[in-house]
Amino acid sequence: MRKWTDKLPIVLFIVLLAACWEVGTMVFDIPPYIIPRLSDVFAAIGDNAALLGKHFVITLWEALLGLTFSILCGMLSAIWIDSSSLARKTIYPLIVASQTIPIIALSPIMVMWFGYEMGSKVAVVILFTFFPVAVNTADGFRIADREIGELLRSMGAGRTQLFLKWKIPSALPSFFTGLKMAAAISVGGATLGEWLGGEAGLGVFTKRAANMLRGDDVFAGVLLLSLMGVALFVAAQFIERLVLGHRRNG
Repeated sequence: MRKWTDKLPIVLFIVLLAACWEVGTMVFDIPPYIIPRLSDVFAAIGDNAALLGKHFVITLWEALLGLTFSILCGMLSAIWIDSSSLARKTIYPLIVASQTIPIIALSPIMVMWFGYEMGSKVAVVILFTFFPVAVNTADGFRIADREIGELLRSMGAGRTQLFLKWKIPSALPSFFTGLKMAAAISVGGATLGEWLGGEAGLGVFTKRAANMLRGDDVFAGVLLLSLMGVALFVAAQFIERLVLGHRRNG
């Protein structure tokens, strides 16, 4: 019961925002191609349910594929950075410096390399999500309690045992912090990839609707993209609780 009462403020806030949206568009007589009524947005979702469902699945699949590759590559990079002083001095600064390049400027290059198929969208998602996973995991390895490591070494633990019983458990909270960030922004990467060149996905749907000044359809697509990002974040949070729940209980 307490969990539901804890969520009551955010539910009430969302309801208040929805009411302000619906009433505000009527009171101020805002043109629907600028901000449509919320009721019209929901009506657009209902009218285009089958089409939106098809585009939703495509964008979700792109986001999940890119996120999966980012997790694998990010963890491997973090392990490499932690185990090699040379990698720590060269690869880590390069990963950080890569974020100074606007991702939107690199996105067309991904399209040139991988074409207009799903590969280019997945590549853009990786550009968005690799950094938080790699850097947070590497930092998690770096801040591992050295006293625990020394204790395990004194008990005869080898390199593999140190990694499995000391480094990984210490890095998990930081890894999940990066994962939640990556999950939330993966949808933005997939959408950007679709905008730059694609034939399907919610990004394509919203772009076509915007060209036709169909505000209700645009907002319907954006609302679904937002819900997708929230769902992926909540999924990452759920996995975090499953993995780290015993720590809180302890």
